[in-house]
Amino acid sequence: MKKFFTSGAWIIVCRGLKGACRQAKGEHNAVTPSLTIGYIDEAKVIKATQKSERQPYDVVRQALKEIELEWFKLEDYVDLNGLAERTSGLDSENYDPIEHLNAIFSHPSSVSSVPRTSRALRIYQDELDNEISSFISQQAASDFDSVKRMQTAKADLAQLFRKVEGVRDRALQTEETITQMTAEIKRLDNTKRNLTLSMTALKRLQMLTTAYEQLRGLSSSRQYRECAQLLQAVLQLMAHFKSYRSIDQIATLSRNVADLQRELQEQVCEDFEVTFAKGELGQRKGILAEACLVMNALGENAKSRLIMWYCNTQLREYRKIFRGNEEAGSLDNISRRFSWFKRMLKTYDDEHAAMFPLTWRVNEMLANAFCESTRDDFRGILSRSTRKAEGQSLNVDLLLSCLQETLDFEHGLERRFTTTSRASIDTLSSNDEKTPVFTQAISEAFEPYLSLWVEAQDKNLSAMIAKYRQQPPKLPDEEFSPQMVISSSTELFNFYRLTLAQCAKLSPGARLVELTKVFAKYLDHYAQQILLYYVSERPTGQSPSKIPPIEDIVLVLNTADYCFNTCNQLEEKIKSRIDENLRPNIDLQSQADAFMGIASATVRALVRRVEIQIEPVWREMRNVGWNKMESVGDQSSYVEEMLRKIKSNASEILGMLHKQQYARAFCDNLVELVASSYLSNIFQCKPISEVGAEQMLLDTYVLKKGFEDLLAIALPPKANTPSSYLKRVAQSMSRIDPVLKTLQVRPSPLEALVQAYLIHIADKSDVNFRKILELKGIVRKQDQAHLIDLFQAHRASPRNNALPQSSSLFTNLGFQPPSSTTAGANLASGLGSLSTAASVSTANLQARFDPATLGNAIMSAARDGVDRFGSPAIVGNSSLNNQTSGTSTTTATAAQQQQQQPAGGLEGTGGAPAVPAAGTSTPGNLNENLRNIGKFFKRDMVSWRS
Repeated sequence: MKKFFTSGAWIIVCRGLKGACRQAKGEHNAVTPSLTIGYIDEAKVIKATQKSERQPYDVVRQALKEIELEWFKLEDYVDLNGLAERTSGLDSENYDPIEHLNAIFSHPSSVSSVPRTSRALRIYQDELDNEISSFISQQAASDFDSVKRMQTAKADLAQLFRKVEGVRDRALQTEETITQMTAEIKRLDNTKRNLTLSMTALKRLQMLTTAYEQLRGLSSSRQYRECAQLLQAVLQLMAHFKSYRSIDQIATLSRNVADLQRELQEQVCEDFEVTFAKGELGQRKGILAEACLVMNALGENAKSRLIMWYCNTQLREYRKIFRGNEEAGSLDNISRRFSWFKRMLKTYDDEHAAMFPLTWRVNEMLANAFCESTRDDFRGILSRSTRKAEGQSLNVDLLLSCLQETLDFEHGLERRFTTTSRASIDTLSSNDEKTPVFTQAISEAFEPYLSLWVEAQDKNLSAMIAKYRQQPPKLPDEEFSPQMVISSSTELFNFYRLTLAQCAKLSPGARLVELTKVFAKYLDHYAQQILLYYVSERPTGQSPSKIPPIEDIVLVLNTADYCFNTCNQLEEKIKSRIDENLRPNIDLQSQADAFMGIASATVRALVRRVEIQIEPVWREMRNVGWNKMESVGDQSSYVEEMLRKIKSNASEILGMLHKQQYARAFCDNLVELVASSYLSNIFQCKPISEVGAEQMLLDTYVLKKGFEDLLAIALPPKANTPSSYLKRVAQSMSRIDPVLKTLQVRPSPLEALVQAYLIHIADKSDVNFRKILELKGIVRKQDQAHLIDLFQAHRASPRNNALPQSSSLFTNLGFQPPSSTTAGANLASGLGSLSTAASVSTANLQARFDPATLGNAIMSAARDGVDRFGSPAIVGNSSLNNQTSGTSTTTATAAQQQQQQPAGGLEGTGGAPAVPAAGTSTPGNLNENLRNIGKFFKRDMVSWRS
């Protein structure tokens, strides 16, 4: 067995036995794990093994006897002999020998095969050792071959380096050989170059010497045309010998050439002087023209000397005439100066222009010299005129006339001597990139005295404002249009435009800043004394006072809007004309805000007209027996009448307003007025029963629905009413609900009334609670005292700690009926009310202008403040200076002030209020208040558009 049975044969027989056993098991249905070889036909096993492994019969038979399969389980035998077949498992990194042995000797009967198994493993181990030895031998042989190949590569590389070094040495030798071969050629090249330079220098020296000698001869014979050409050649040749001046001969020649240049320059100047002195210009004009070519060749200094001499010669007579004679040099004769120079230019064009090259621009130089001389003369004349006047101002008309003539003269020079087109002085921008040459060349002398011109414009504007005060907003025969503005406003801004263009032409500096201040001053005057005056009510001694017509009010509104927009445009135009460093000083935003304040006042004036129309309705409301109602019916009769009058008047007014933002402002103000008036009249209807309060609540709902459709009159067809307006209506009318809901609660039990007050009115004021009790008819002191004690007890509860001391419903709430008499008195509160409005607006309005608190105050100042500009007594009245936020001017004091003011305006104005005197504080206060109101009104309009 040892002789025939190698490990390979063992594996083969075992494989065959395994297949035969499986086949036998399948035939005998041997499924139990204890099946042994005794149950298998030996011939079939040998045959199966011989067939599967292709081994001889004797080998298989001998193997079966040697292994002695008796009492071995078939599967165990296969696993034991599978050791050789599955030797690959021994190569695993996770191989476990214990597990493998347990698998081989899984049955006690297999213990007898331990020697055989051990012998098989030793055989397998020996074979592995042989294989390893074989691999080591092969690897050793392979390493030796690698080392041998590396040594061969090193030797080849060293040989390659030796070859490269040899090539480099040969290249150096070749280069050295070539250098030696070309050295002689280089020396020959250098010699040739130096010889060429020497020959060129000698040739040029010869040419220079010859040209110099010829130039001396030509100069002595005054052949200037040839001299000019030859002089240019001499100067060019001398430029080549600058580096050779250390040579004596070259230095001497250079000095001779310089002397000849000076001689030529003096000779030409002498010829010009002699010719002009003797008047032989006609005969020698050609020679002088050729002499100019010589001066041109001599350089800029020579040319400038000749031009300067010519200008001084031509202006000598001018200076003698206008500086030596005081009468001829006065401002009255300024036109003679310009006429004289125009004749001089004509003489130049006819007689002298042919002498000078065009590139010299001698006529322009002559004009510059004339402008400089004339500017110095004007400065002296203006200074002497001021001293002679002993501090008095100069004649402004004469000054402006002289300045205008000077500007026209400068403009004419600019057109003549500027090749590109000159920009118009009335445009904001210019495409002319060339810097003006003659702008302010002479008029600069007038700039220190332009303040007189600004003062003259101030006087003109003052006269215009006084004239506008006498004019009606619209001529009787003029047809009204919703887009129409007052003609005086367009006339005023047209005057501004012309004056601005003139001032920008005179001086774009400090004087333009002064003019801007004058513009701002009279914009304020126009707003106060013209526009605000047109919309102010006129006291008639009766009730009500005279209200301006709707057309006049709309005209003022359109004009204020036009002035607001034009103010912003005027500011931008001034900034575009003025010097850049002065632009921060230009600000007309305050004036624009003041015009927006006028617009707000006109809107309130329109609301005032509706207010007067619905006054009888309020009387009807106050005459209703609200405490005797037994049941709630439909809307009250006064509500229907009120809505009819409101919609009738609103339709007429809204039809004249062509801008949606002003229509919205009118509706908002009207709703606020009616809501405030309704709340005020509620307190005049006492006592009010629970049923009466419920009826009033129904009436307010009907009014609210009517107001929601009010703005639709001004909207385009099929346009939806803005949600912000509906919200505003609901907010305004909701201020009435807390009072009426409190009045709806019966006084029994008493706690119910107290709790209703704390819920709806929601404040801690005993005074306000007592007013509610009076509205309900609880007037007996005993009943009020008991309820007030109960109110104080509930008020002290922790849940009511956050309540305010007084509800805003009672702030600024008057408990007198707003009759026409008291309304007229309120209008007389004037500047005090407007100051109050400003303080209320800044103290209470955080996000939005509230017409409910500012409306009456705006129109109080608008209707009466202007009429009292010239009244020191009213200005000094303490009632106008001691206003606090949240309070209104006392009506009695206002009425008294109104009586002090004569009807029809102040004396000397023809029924119109006088212009305020200088130093009066009232216009300044009114300006400031108008600006503040305008800012809030402008912000409100922005929110409407958004």
